[in-house]
Parts: sequence; structure tokens; C-alpha cells
Amino acid sequence: MFQRSLLLVVLALVPIACQQAEGKRATAQVVAKVNGTEISAQQAANGQALEKIIDRELLVQKALAAGLDRDPLVQQSLDHARRQLLAQAYLERAALSQAKSTPEEAHAFYADNPALFAERRIYRVRELVVSAPAEMVDVLRAEASRAKDLEEVAGWLKSRNAKFSVTVSTQPAEQLPLAYLPQLARMKQGEIAVFGSPLGASVIQLVHWEDAPLSEQQAAPLIEQFLAGRKRLELAAAEVRRLRAAAKIEYLADFKK
Repeated sequence: MFQRSLLLVVLALVPIACQQAEGKRATAQVVAKVNGTEISAQQAANGQALEKIIDRELLVQKALAAGLDRDPLVQQSLDHARRQLLAQAYLERAALSQAKSTPEEAHAFYADNPALFAERRIYRVRELVVSAPAEMVDVLRAEASRAKDLEEVAGWLKSRNAKFSVTVSTQPAEQLPLAYLPQLARMKQGEIAVFGSPLGASVIQLVHWEDAPLSEQQAAPLIEQFLAGRKRLELAAAEVRRLRAAAKIEYLADFKK
């Protein structure tokens, strides 16, 4: 859904910028000392986090005493983490000022996605999460269309030694994959549908649904969050393309990606 994996990476960058302003105020406040090493309020958001930071500091001190920071593999990992953080910080700074959506964009998104807002539902479903090759999905879909219930589909999968798990959940529309919603909205209680997934398929039986619409005002915070995240994704991808186009990149050896 909207290149979810990259979107999650971009959304994960948000705290970097948000912490900078508060960090300046909190840095001076020392909340604990571990063998003389100070831990500031900036590092600890609450009591539970503070205890975890203390545990980590004790382990870091032992690692340094053992000279692990000079281990080549550890140094390589530290350098990789540093570069990853710098890359994320740059992308966040480059995209942050441009990520805010306009009222017109928010209104259009609300109107274009009734299944998420004006016609939003809460669904209770039973699901078989199936690990299967792509060529098996169409066969599974045909079998599910003839099945009386999910148990019959599960029996068919067992007879073919297919790996699957069974779940029962109640979820609002926004927590389900966007691609599922049009078909779910048309289904009657008890009906079964098969959706392809990266690892195989999801076989979903609709148990129950209830209307839970959101007005445009109620949906505004969710829309703003989603549009800002999507815009960060687009801006980050565009910036990487721009940097690649302007850079001199040389491949000096054969390398399988």
C-alpha cells in the first residue's frame, strides 16, 4: 500500500526533527549517573525508559572495558549505523518543510476514500494466512469460491501440505490493507475472498461488520498524518533520484544485487 516499506522508513524519521528542539532544553538536566557517567533527561522519556538506558549503559561500559569498540566487525557495524542515521537525518530535514498537506488535498483524499471515512466500517474476520507459490493462488481462489466455510478451505490446504495459520480479528477499515476494502465492502456475512500477498495469500471470511463512519473533521488528523507520510516518501524518493543523477557513480566490479 503506497510502497509501505519505504513509507515506514520515512515515517520513522519524524522523531529526529521533533527531538532536536526539546533536546536543547532537556540536555542540561541529569537524571541518573552510572559509575560516574551521566544520563540526561533527553535520553530518558519516562521511568521505564530510564531503567533500560541504565541497563544499556552498564553493558556499554563492559563492552568498552573489553575493547569491543576496536573489534573490526563492531567498528564496521558502528560505521554502518552512523551512515544510516546521517542519511535518514538528511532526508528528514530535506522533506520536513515540504511535507504539510493543503486543505484541498485533505478534502480530496477524504472524498476519494469513502471506505476509510464516510462509509468506514469495523470488520470482524477469520483469516487463513497461507504460504504458497504464486501459481497456487488462482487455484486456491477457485477452491475458496466453492467452499461452504473456512474449515473446508483449511482442509483443502492440509491435503496439499500447504503451510498456513488461522487468525480471528476485529479491525477498522484503516487497519486493513487498502486493496482489500473494495471487495470487503461488497461481501455479505459468511462470504469468503482470497487476496494475494507477497508470501502467498490471505483467505478471509467476513464474520460481521458494523458501520463506523468518520466525518471529514473527525478524519482530519488521520488524513494529515497519512498525506504527510506519503509526501515524505515521494520527496525522499525524488531527492535520492536527484542526487543519483548529479553524482558520478562507478561500478568497479561485478556484484549481484
